[in-house]
Amino acid sequence: MPFWDLQRQLGIDMDRWLLRQSATQPYGVAGACHAFEREWVECGHGLGQTRARRECQPEYEDFMECMHRTKLAQRLKKILEQRDKMIKEGKYTPPEHHKGEKDSRP
Repeated sequence: MPFWDLQRQLGIDMDRWLLRQSATQPYGVAGACHAFEREWVECGHGLGQTRARRECQPEYEDFMECMHRTKLAQRLKKILEQRDKMIKEGKYTPPEHHKGEKDSRP
């Protein structure tokens, strides 16, 4: 703890400003990935940058997945590729409502 708490005296909260999900959110609801970011920050607190990168890698990966959804997109892409492959082989026929055609309405 610093001798003079300058941030508090000036009314500045740099920690909340620097963190993405901890910033003030509309309607006071926490951000979607706030818990993951908090775990990552708590894990790396006091370790130093080099050691924190090595020891807190799982928490950081969870936070980045929550923010960007890259693993989810890769999985969805593989599922769609497998579906298209099965359609070409004739092993799968999509239902009528999944073919992307307009409904015939009276």
